[in-house]
Amino acid sequence: MTDVRIRPVRAADEGAWRELWDGYCEYYEVEVPEEVTAETWRRLLGEGGHECLVAEDGDGRVVGFATYLLHPSTWSTRERCYLEDLFVAPAARGAGAGRALVEALRERVRAEGWRELYWHTEGDNVRARGLYDSFVAADGFVRYVLAP
Repeated sequence: MTDVRIRPVRAADEGAWRELWDGYCEYYEVEVPEEVTAETWRRLLGEGGHECLVAEDGDGRVVGFATYLLHPSTWSTRERCYLEDLFVAPAARGAGAGRALVEALRERVRAEGWRELYWHTEGDNVRARGLYDSFVAADGFVRYVLAP
């Protein structure tokens, strides 16, 4: 893929997004109930705080997505941008879609005056970490998840 176009998600992208979402969930070995997927999609269309960018290949096919949200920070008066999900179809990997999605968010951070863009991934996600490490070194924080 030599030509990658990044744009906001549209309602017409639902089928392509769901196919990618299924691949994302499969990678993380999680089963997300349909009602959660439907609610996530609703949020991505601007009805709940999340936003989404998609990557299109040269033929106009949606081959990747980045979901993110803004939130305030206790260390700044500017909002932070959390990249919650990034996924590129396996057949499209290595052709620049993931990099283009991160770069597009990085540009929004600059343009909007947000404090920063941040994300996390699994320590053994070697392929993704190769991309992420090309932007910035991991900061050494360890994540904890406490379920109710």
